[in-house]
Parts: sequence; structure tokens; C-alpha cells
Amino acid sequence: MGEEVGILCHLTSLPGGQISDGEEFIQYLKANNYTKWQFLPLTPPDKHNSPYASPSAFAGNFRLCSGEGVGDLSTEAYWLDDWAVFATITEHFPGKNWTEWPKELRDREPEAIANWRKKVNPEITRQGIFQHEWLAMKSLANEHGIELIGDLPIFVSHHSADVWANPKLFQLDENGLPAVVAGVPPDYFSETGQKWNTVLYNWAEHERTGWRWWRERMARMLRLFDIVRIDHFRGFHSAWAVPREAENGIIGEWQEGPKAALIQQLIDIAGDESRIIAEDLGIIPQEVIDLRLKFNLQGMAILQFGFGTDNQESPHNPNNINDMQVVYTGTHDNDTLLGWWQSAGDDIKTNVRSVIGDSDDVIGSLIEVAKDCAAPLCIIPLQDILRLDTSGRMNIPGIEKGNWQWQFEWKDLNL
Repeated sequence: MGEEVGILCHLTSLPGGQISDGEEFIQYLKANNYTKWQFLPLTPPDKHNSPYASPSAFAGNFRLCSGEGVGDLSTEAYWLDDWAVFATITEHFPGKNWTEWPKELRDREPEAIANWRKKVNPEITRQGIFQHEWLAMKSLANEHGIELIGDLPIFVSHHSADVWANPKLFQLDENGLPAVVAGVPPDYFSETGQKWNTVLYNWAEHERTGWRWWRERMARMLRLFDIVRIDHFRGFHSAWAVPREAENGIIGEWQEGPKAALIQQLIDIAGDESRIIAEDLGIIPQEVIDLRLKFNLQGMAILQFGFGTDNQESPHNPNNINDMQVVYTGTHDNDTLLGWWQSAGDDIKTNVRSVIGDSDDVIGSLIEVAKDCAAPLCIIPLQDILRLDTSGRMNIPGIEKGNWQWQFEWKDLNL
């Protein structure tokens, strides 16, 4: 039996979509003996509501807030001023990328920025409200024996305070635009790969600065969460660079990443490798697995991937899942378990039946399989607990519109 079971449910999926809904959800988690609550990123989303292409790697999404109390931001000095100025200018030039701002703002000329810095108090207050409300909820969760798992997207949006304020840390051309963007080649998530339009890093500059941006980012995450899932961990080993003008992720090339040098920095900040989960899904070379294991980091296993034609060899097959993995029935990028089962071919269904037998409750049986495998932690999307079909899906990778919208109602939990 897995030692612990947690729930994956983004904050926007709660009935009101706000931090204030968290108290009631924590009561549900505690009553059902769930000890972990995993979120998607809590940074401001992009125009399509994706939390994975945020204009900040650090700021909180104020739209999640409903209170008025303002928290202490003294530990947030590294990023707060840049974000507040960037957000304030962005409001003044809606729909424009920072490269389209007036030259003095685009290039951060001190006198021009000083004038805008006089206008940032509303955004500073918004971040203080987020800080206060979020940490109060985290404290309540921890008091009830529930740890919060945050999500750290490896890449950031080009139109972000981070890229604008630290252009040397990113691969930009003379006009401030990315020559190539991040993505992944074709894999089991998408036949045409994925083009994320997020910026790739200038790793040499990060190293020259002592990795400060990354150290500050991990420290911020661990002030907000107990555990951090690093999304697309393989990007520390190598990243798929896609031409900016490409239509999809088919054409690209692998760029070498910083590997152990950066991972050691992040573990130093965390203080304990058990506070990090490395998302190692997709087409993963053995060197990436070896790199993860070198640092004693847990990877991820997805039950839905464990019953295909290669099921006997698959690291996602329940018989092959080990104690260096966290097992999930699915992620925010998968169909729901029921949706997956309803669309599965005969071969997959035969492989599933060979494990669960002739169960009348296939979804419940698969959840029990996940709980019973060797992984010390099992995370189940709330949609699977609720036995929802594809209508409950959170995201379809590679599709910009129509995602990130699913919400439940309190009555669905049978409280």
C-alpha cells in the first residue's frame, strides 16, 4: 500500500475559484485522509488562462484573492519591484509585448522607469493580499496534516517581467525577441510535438551570476509550498529549441542544459531532495533518468501510460513502478481516467483487465492499483475521484483555447 495519497486539483477548479474556497476543500481532504494537495502554477495566467505561460515566474495571481489583509513582502524584494513596474506598464499598454513599448521603457532607461515606479503601489498591495491570503491557507492545511505541492514550470513567457528585467538570462536577438522557443518533439501527448512559445535560457549567463535567478525562484516556491514539482525536468539536461516562426514542434534541435550544476543549486535551496518531484514524462533518454537518480529525486509514473503495447517494459506499468516515483492516475494534460478508458482500444482494455480482473468499477479499481504499487506517494486528479468523463478534462496539450476551465460544485463531493 502506498504510504500517502493526495489530490491534484487546481485552485481555479474549486467552486469559486479562489483561495477562500480552500478552507472547505481542506476539510474534505482531511475527512478523506488525503495528506497532499497538488496545484498547477499560481502565477498570473496568460490570455488563454494557461498558468504555464505566465508573465511572472514569481508573482501571485491576484484574481484568486477575495480578502483585504496585506501580508509581509520583505522576503520578496528580489522580484517584487520588477514585477510591479512591469505589471503597471502592461496595464497602460494592453495587448502589447514589452518589445513594442516606447524605447525608454523597453530598454529600462533609469529615468523613465523611476517615473513608473511612482505608480506601482496598487500592484504591490495586490501582491501583499495574495501573500497574506495564501500563507493563511497554507498554515491551515499544514495544521490539518496536509502538505501543499506547487508546480514550477521550467520556462517562462517572453512577455514577462523576468525576461524584460533580465534579458541577458535568455536567448534573445538584437530586437529582444526569441530566435527559438521551447517545446517538445512529437511524443505520446502530441503527434506534431508542442511549440510552447516560452523563452529558452542563456545558461552561461545564469552560471556567471551564480544561478541567482533560479535560487531565488526555488526559494520563493518553498515559501509558498511544502513540496515543488519541477515541470519538464528534462529541460535541465537538454531542451527542444523550435524556430520562432514554426507552426508546431516537429522541427527543432536539442540544446544542452546545465544538468547537475543547476540541480545541485535547487537542492541546496530546498535543503532536502524529498521536497522536489521531477516531472520526467515524454520521450526521456536514460541520461535524464540517471541525472534524476544521481540526486535522489523522485520522478513521475502515469498509470494511463502503463497498459499500451509495451506495457511489460513501460516504467508506468504498475508492476514496474518503484519507490523513486510518485504515481499518478493522470495529470492535468491527460484525459480523465474514465475518458481514457472509454476511448481505449481493445489491447489496452485487455491489458487493464489482466491487472484488475472483471471489475464493475474500472476507475475505482485502477485508483486502488495506483495506491497499491511501490510508489510512496499516489496523486489522483479530483476528476478521477469524481468518475468524470472527458468533459472534466483540464487541458489538451497543443490546443491554445478552451482549456483550464473545469470546476466542480461542492455537492459533487458529497459533503
